[in-house]
Amino acid sequence: MGLLDRLFGGRQGAASVRVLPADLSFDVPPKQTILQAALDQGIAYPHSCRVGSCGTCKTRLVEGEVRELTDKSYLLTDEEMRAGVILACQSVPKGPVVLENDRLSLGGPRHDVIAARASIAALDRMTPDIMRLSVTLDAPLAYTAGQYAELARPGDEARQFSFIDPPSGPAATTARFFIRHVPGGAVTSWLFEAARPGDTLDLRGPFGDFWLRPGTAPIVAIAGGSGLGPVKAVLEQARADRVPRDAILIFGVRTRADLYALDEISLLTRSWISRFTFVPVLSAEPAGSDWSGARGFVHEHLAALGVALAGHQAYLCGPPVMIDAALPVLRAAGIAAADIHYDAFTDRSTGAIAAA
Repeated sequence: MGLLDRLFGGRQGAASVRVLPADLSFDVPPKQTILQAALDQGIAYPHSCRVGSCGTCKTRLVEGEVRELTDKSYLLTDEEMRAGVILACQSVPKGPVVLENDRLSLGGPRHDVIAARASIAALDRMTPDIMRLSVTLDAPLAYTAGQYAELARPGDEARQFSFIDPPSGPAATTARFFIRHVPGGAVTSWLFEAARPGDTLDLRGPFGDFWLRPGTAPIVAIAGGSGLGPVKAVLEQARADRVPRDAILIFGVRTRADLYALDEISLLTRSWISRFTFVPVLSAEPAGSDWSGARGFVHEHLAALGVALAGHQAYLCGPPVMIDAALPVLRAAGIAAADIHYDAFTDRSTGAIAAA
């Protein structure tokens, strides 16, 4: 038996995957994970990272075998291990498999994943380390507010960035993203230091299962840093659809200089057809400043909102540390786990730690 046969179970072609209870089927090419194959085929498979650090893609293996790329025991309980739970982002099928994932629904966004050349139209500094990138696409793109795309310099490794606006139509040819400068990051360092209008990027998308679920429950939206982008897109789409639900937006940054997109947030506040509350929270604002708003960390202010959060739907985007701190507070406040949806923004350093 050759090396490839030993590594991939002798499988030369794609492995078939069937996911229950949605009864959704797709094929996984050799060497690819279940999650990546699903995303490449436009399936909104639940996930908040791709490096085995969040557990959002937990899936029960009903039939078949997989090769697991990393140790999953630190994320799973003993009960989950006995039940055959795997991480879709770290599992390569050895042959046909049947899976069970109650969170995967045919009701989620389903768009064709396209590859397009993105020409830079504008690079606008929003804060010292956040930029708004505007691009023009050479192919039409359909996506759902809250989803993201992969961007790469031609020939380089791609990075994920969320759309910050609702789609302009069923097939958009423009897109905008908030980009946080990651020191040493191949894409972000180039954008901040060398890129100019007219330069090009390769774009693939859309991906992701962060989108506004139907219902009448009030919304609590939490954003940190560049995580404001997908949250803003979701809320602006809801405003355009005249969704009659109360909403709270909590935006956590370090200092007042790091607040941005305040005009768009002000418009949301004024034009939302129900009650809309905006709470900026500064974690490192100098003690002597005249800032009279909330200070500290986002999760510390959830209980101080003066609003009973039980029965809300929660949507979170931002750094993993913020999300990790907020999740138990939201659950303790009475929000069901099925009503909490989040997208943890990870960079290369986060992934390296998670995979170590």
